[in-house]
Amino acid sequence: MHQSFRRSFCWLVFFMASCLQPLVVSGAEERPSQKVRFATFNVSLYGERSGEVANRIADGNDPQARALAEIIQRVRPDVLLLNEVDYTPDGLLQRTFHDRYLAVSQNVTKSPDGLTKPIEYPHRYSAPSNTGVHSGRDLDHNGVIDSRPGSNDYGADSWGYGRYEGQYAMVVMSRFPIDKENIRTFQKFLWQDMPSAKVPNEVESPASWYTPKTLDHFRLSSKNHLDVPLLINGKRVHLLASHPTPPGFDGPEDRNGLRNEAEIQFWVDYINPERNYHYDDRGKTGGLPGDALFVVAGDLNADPIDGSDSPAINRLLRSSRVSQAEAPASRGGEEQAKKQAGANQSHKGPDKHDTLDAPDREDKGDPGNLRVDYVVPSKGFRVIESGIFWPSSDDPLSELTGEHPFPSSDHRLVWVDVEFE
Repeated sequence: MHQSFRRSFCWLVFFMASCLQPLVVSGAEERPSQKVRFATFNVSLYGERSGEVANRIADGNDPQARALAEIIQRVRPDVLLLNEVDYTPDGLLQRTFHDRYLAVSQNVTKSPDGLTKPIEYPHRYSAPSNTGVHSGRDLDHNGVIDSRPGSNDYGADSWGYGRYEGQYAMVVMSRFPIDKENIRTFQKFLWQDMPSAKVPNEVESPASWYTPKTLDHFRLSSKNHLDVPLLINGKRVHLLASHPTPPGFDGPEDRNGLRNEAEIQFWVDYINPERNYHYDDRGKTGGLPGDALFVVAGDLNADPIDGSDSPAINRLLRSSRVSQAEAPASRGGEEQAKKQAGANQSHKGPDKHDTLDAPDREDKGDPGNLRVDYVVPSKGFRVIESGIFWPSSDDPLSELTGEHPFPSSDHRLVWVDVEFE
């Protein structure tokens, strides 16, 4: 999450979680070949201006990038979604991160088990993002339209918040082939084209905000929605990737809260063959067929119990199309929620499910630690094991996650092992 939440929300408890062992994370080479490890990781690899991060990590010695790479090398996902990686058409940043960090042994922690093994992903994909694509309109109603990249006003008046175009984008990395000809992107799908969508506008409920003329151009996705088909062991699996806007930083109109709900609802409807309203950037219509295998992944910026009032995340988790497995868990998340206290003390969801180490000051409206990052497999997969890379403080690897200011990211890598039924 590139900004902290500032509103609270309630929901019903759904998942029970398993415990992640503090030190041992099995590698891909140790898993039977029929098992596949999917992971999502918001790496917070962004800067203040376009090109800054690419220059910063160019020599292979950037401390943050090295810590991120070591985490990935220790978890060893087969399919990995990265959130908050700058998008550039030439793919320079993702190529540099892969070749100079992931493909090079890391041991930032000086762990007694020695250097981590390099990991390579021969198949990679990134897509344009609505972040930093300026609307030319005063979307936040502050009386300022700043079309110069770099300012908060610029970001707030873009179709997705970003101080420059491509900030907070996504990258898919895979050991398995990507069917690039059949990737679907939904960058330009309009918010008002979602049936029954709650859109803050100036002529109808729930609140007055966007004009009809603005809504005729307003894109639903704050970044993008991606359907990336993977060819895994003779089967086609759709990786459904997104990063909805945080449900805060607004007012009574609740424009970001409503948008977060709609961005998650997009997938709830996409996997339901009876909800057939989607159109992609090539003009193809419809969602997934009822027998399709898929994995929904990403930083969805919604906790099913604490931190926002969007019900869409619960609709996704309870969908008859998804596997009803236990939620990923960690010991570090449980430990840090107790240690940091503050807003965490009022939470009702299990702390071991948290994936975000957010600010905890109740007097500032901080949300505390939350579960916002997800890997949700469809029916047709058997979930074997899952976890969150958040070691407890007695584990040498806790140096990779740390506390604010974080050496890697304020988010934790979430992984799920599956096999085909």
